[in-house]
Amino acid sequence: MATTTLTQQNFDETVTGNDVVLVDFWASWCGPCRSFAPTFEKSSEQHPDVVHAKVDTEAEQGIAAAANIRSIPTIMAFREGVLVFNQPGALPPAALEDLVTQVKALDMDEVRKQIAEQTPAE
Repeated sequence: MATTTLTQQNFDETVTGNDVVLVDFWASWCGPCRSFAPTFEKSSEQHPDVVHAKVDTEAEQGIAAAANIRSIPTIMAFREGVLVFNQPGALPPAALEDLVTQVKALDMDEVRKQIAEQTPAE
């Protein structure tokens, strides 16, 4: 499966409408972003059940600002619409593979419970 380009129009729908979504925030002028792209593409081929999406931070400045992107590349992982990983820097292939495995293995009931415990009651 190839990567998906995310825009303001399809970002929320993609993140909430799929079980696991990895998002690569990048820009064409960014050397580390360009060198990470083949690793991300290969992962998309190895994991057709995971949406591998890319946000061009130049074209989609609104998304980058909303996601509080300060450094690129930044990788985010969403599981069932919940942000479960957010880290700047390109990941080596083994680390990206490990991330995909860990995100797939998450107990989302436990994750939601932890989030609820951290959120103050109104």
